Amino acid sequence: MASVILIACLAILGLIIAISLFLAGGYLWWRHKRSQLQFIEPNEDEESSSYSLRAAQDITDTGNPPIKPQIPMTPASTNQLQNNINKKLNGFLSLRTPLIGSTAQPSKPLNMSHAGNLSDSTTKDATNKSISMTDMYLDSTDSSENVGQIHFSLEYDFQNTTLILKVLQGKELPAKDLSGTSDPYVRVTLLPDKKHRLETKIKRRTLNPRWNETFYFEGFPIQKLQSRVLHLHVFDYDRFSRDDSIGEVFLPLCQVDFAGKQSFWKALKPPAKDKCGELLSSLCYHPSNSILTLTLIKARNLKAKDINGKSDPYVKVWLQFGDKKVEKRKTPIFTCTLNPVFNESFSFNVPWEKIRECSLDVMVMDFDNIGRNELIGRILLAGKNGSGASETKHWQDMISKPRQTVVQWHRLKPE
Repeated sequence: MASVILIACLAILGLIIAISLFLAGGYLWWRHKRSQLQFIEPNEDEESSSYSLRAAQDITDTGNPPIKPQIPMTPASTNQLQNNINKKLNGFLSLRTPLIGSTAQPSKPLNMSHAGNLSDSTTKDATNKSISMTDMYLDSTDSSENVGQIHFSLEYDFQNTTLILKVLQGKELPAKDLSGTSDPYVRVTLLPDKKHRLETKIKRRTLNPRWNETFYFEGFPIQKLQSRVLHLHVFDYDRFSRDDSIGEVFLPLCQVDFAGKQSFWKALKPPAKDKCGELLSSLCYHPSNSILTLTLIKARNLKAKDINGKSDPYVKVWLQFGDKKVEKRKTPIFTCTLNPVFNESFSFNVPWEKIRECSLDVMVMDFDNIGRNELIGRILLAGKNGSGASETKHWQDMISKPRQTVVQWHRLKPE
């Protein structure tokens, strides 16, 4: 009798193990299928429908752009598109280029007559945004280093609400390889969406590449484009190591006239060599109540100060009148990160007649439990003798635009 019970127990145990192995295998297969799917859900900050991006074919050597087929959007085709999107979500399709599906109501197509005639309400909405995409991603600092130029064009299809980007060529790029050449390619993003990236093909052993590739950004009403920044980042491809950054360009689309096709030659900006990192902050001054407000939004690429390759950053701010320190504020400490999001605002009482004499000493620190806290980097925001041209301009913009929030990135300086 005991042997029968033992055999039954062993049989049940074997059955449980078999079921567990079956479920584990199914889960691993599902993860494998999901990893092959380059589908990215829309960001939470999208105000309207999600969008789809499609990398188009290369332009032929003759320079003629590819013809985009016109497909009428009937209710049946819309349902079919949604079914295809649902299949992608379930992991049944593998895409070479990412696709974001739209679940909201399709927007009405705009006529060409609307190109130079956006409504006043749209303009006001874009103006009233306290933190615009332009301010968040543009760096106004000048660089004397020449890292080449990039040629591209922009066009907007009002009928199909599609932005057409053509990455044409590069010129006088710096050599990154021992052979005296580079293997350049361009990475394309529409900020603030950093997850969704498109890339051109790699051009081997050249400093003057010709990409001649077209990208379609579909489902973008003209109003939505006003809050986007086109980011073109040129890299040098390395097979056995990390790709080297050659240079980048930021173009706010609110500055582009989409009434016709626009062509641009833009000087590439070299990657930041300052290893201290960057700080995004905003300034606002209200003369009526003499309140100066500094908002520390976030930092990126901070210098690692700890053994684990991270830091425990916080920000210390001193209000100064000349060389005299008057008032100190601090943010909370953010542990084990090089890209903290502070979102802290500090208000100071500064009379209008003294606003040009005062300054804000902003120090990003690394907290240590044992020993003295270390300085990661700092900036001095001031109307005169700031820590750099960017900091001085930020202060002057604040004075010239009272009651408005002025946002700007700053590169942190070492001690």
